[in-house]
Amino acid sequence: MNRQLTLLFAAFEALLVVAIGIAIPLVPLTLLWGIHYGLAIDWTVFWRTAVDIWLVGHGTDITVVLAPEVSTAVGLVEAGTPVTITMALLGFALLTVLLGVRAGRRVAETSHALLGTLASLATFGAASFVVTLSTLHPVARPSLWQGTLLPTVVFAIGLIIGSQVVSSKGRVLGPIRRWISRWPTHVRTIVATSLRGGAIAAAGLILVATVVTTLAIVTSYAEIIRLYEALHTEVLGGVAVTIGQLAILPNIVVWAATWLVGPGFAIGTGSTVSPLATSLGPIPAIPVLGALPEGDLALGFVGLLAPVVIGFLVGAVLGPRIAGELRRRELALVAGGIGFTAAAIIGLLAWASAGSAGPGRLIDVGPDPWVVAGWAFVEFAVAAGLGLLASARHDRANDGFTQR
Repeated sequence: MNRQLTLLFAAFEALLVVAIGIAIPLVPLTLLWGIHYGLAIDWTVFWRTAVDIWLVGHGTDITVVLAPEVSTAVGLVEAGTPVTITMALLGFALLTVLLGVRAGRRVAETSHALLGTLASLATFGAASFVVTLSTLHPVARPSLWQGTLLPTVVFAIGLIIGSQVVSSKGRVLGPIRRWISRWPTHVRTIVATSLRGGAIAAAGLILVATVVTTLAIVTSYAEIIRLYEALHTEVLGGVAVTIGQLAILPNIVVWAATWLVGPGFAIGTGSTVSPLATSLGPIPAIPVLGALPEGDLALGFVGLLAPVVIGFLVGAVLGPRIAGELRRRELALVAGGIGFTAAAIIGLLAWASAGSAGPGRLIDVGPDPWVVAGWAFVEFAVAAGLGLLASARHDRANDGFTQR
């Protein structure tokens, strides 16, 4: 494939990712426009809504000015008060990353992979700018620079992960790898084990949080159905609500992870959901929120064992690989590195999942990332340190038994 075809192919892949992301909310909204409203409303309203949803899904801030009837319905005293929505619907960001991985792999198969990667990023950024520009409106106004940059950054993450330019041909990481190769052996071992262990620990916690979220939804199925019925939506309305809940599902999984860590999260100012106590005021009429625990859980503290057990297992598994290379105080550095890496990942996810979801109490939704990161660091670092020490002692005991 020559350069011209590579450029066209890469641009098409980027445009396809943008089109798929916007089409997910746009298709049901267009059906709603045709079936429910009988084409009586300007279709551009639904276009702007779909693009705004896609932009919010990538972390773009959108300032909304509520109509008087909406302000009255949500309890705001003054109509026309601007409300800034900052909470990302991470389902759209996750979809962009996955499609970016696919695009990166396909572009990497061409003869000009690096050129194709750059072209794909440039096209995605240009498309993001154009669609954001098309939605600027006094009622709902997204940040133009965020709408251009943030979706492109999310796409770039997937594109780099999927691209073989970095992993196989080494055009980008080659100098970095040569620089790292000059480090002392024990330093490389400490850094590599810290990063690997922290990533595994964070992934393990997210996996457990996914299981907890699934069990909560299954066991609260009756309450979720009751909330669906209370909305009195027709089929298309139910489909739109379901798509919205799928978009927020990754947020809920991250919130479940912060619940397992300990600090938990909030659904509105003054509320708290944690293993030790739950205090909820009025919450949005979103059916999936019917899975939230009510009151104090008798065995809620058991959830706090999840990061401790995961951290200990990570230390116990990685310990035998490095016990012969590092001294005990260096093992403490590894434990701290594992805790720091895991806390950084969980803290970043908590930050991405939180924000303002609307007016009034909904200005504060999600976890406090700094508090979550602090708790996660202590839990993972201490547990990983115990696992490393236990595995080191076990290896020494086995060596002594072998010598005898």
